Amino acid sequence: MTRRGWALFVAMSLIWGIPYLLIKVAVGELSPVVVVFGRCLVGAALLLPWTLARRQLWPALRRHWRALLVFTVLEMTGPWLLLSYAETRLSSSLTGLLVATVPFVAAIAARFTGDEDRLSAVRVLGMALGVVGIGVLLGLDVGGAQLGPLVAVALTVIGYGTAPIVISRKLPEVPGVAASSIALTVTALVYAPFAVPRLGQIASGSSPALLSVLALGVVCTALAMAVFFALIREVGPQRALVITFVNPAVAVLLGVLLLSEPLTLGLAVGLPLVLVGCVLATRRTRPPRPADQAPDDVVIAPAP
Repeated sequence: MTRRGWALFVAMSLIWGIPYLLIKVAVGELSPVVVVFGRCLVGAALLLPWTLARRQLWPALRRHWRALLVFTVLEMTGPWLLLSYAETRLSSSLTGLLVATVPFVAAIAARFTGDEDRLSAVRVLGMALGVVGIGVLLGLDVGGAQLGPLVAVALTVIGYGTAPIVISRKLPEVPGVAASSIALTVTALVYAPFAVPRLGQIASGSSPALLSVLALGVVCTALAMAVFFALIREVGPQRALVITFVNPAVAVLLGVLLLSEPLTLGLAVGLPLVLVGCVLATRRTRPPRPADQAPDDVVIAPAP
């Protein structure tokens, strides 16, 4: 991975490790639909003027409106409400770790869509370790958890795992900021009829809840979506999603330190397994060597 790729990867790992904490704080006082609406409204207010000023909105809509709609549903409209609902019942650290299964879904989806980056034995081993880590987590930490929040996280994982494929295959010519501003605007409009009657919650909400929504919109939405598109185009959709392996470490740390969430046995055992699986599952596949090329000439890109 290039230095630019690493910089984008680290930035996204941090930026999207924070939302679990912010969502947990926000849904403590605000309904999930208000949280999602506020997040999208703030993000759209920042990105849409930029898109309009650069005259990128109408060309993107005219040529790619179908793919943009699919991306919007998979990346924002569905997952963000489901994730906010899930965190009304699950801890932020547990939610973050469950979302770490996204790369597995992405790898499976890529196989069905003809991705040329084959799954080597090492990458399969890494995925297996990740699955074991998630299994340990589920076995030790979710006793008593309701089925609804777990299904919500599972649907979120499917959306997050397939949305980047839409980006790389159907929207390669659309600037990331333009696609994000369109998706945010559409999602805000979809949830406006349900959120506006509940806006009284904002007036009665505490500063931490309101600041959490503001931070979700500015940092974890507007900034994050611009960086995420750049990361996908730099390293590809599958490896871009590896941030979801690192996000849980940030989510767990913040949950334990700031929300006094317990560092359970499931987290202590499952998180390292998932992180090791991340390293192995995302190794770049060795390219086929021509018959006349000596082994010493082979260059293997470092594992991200």
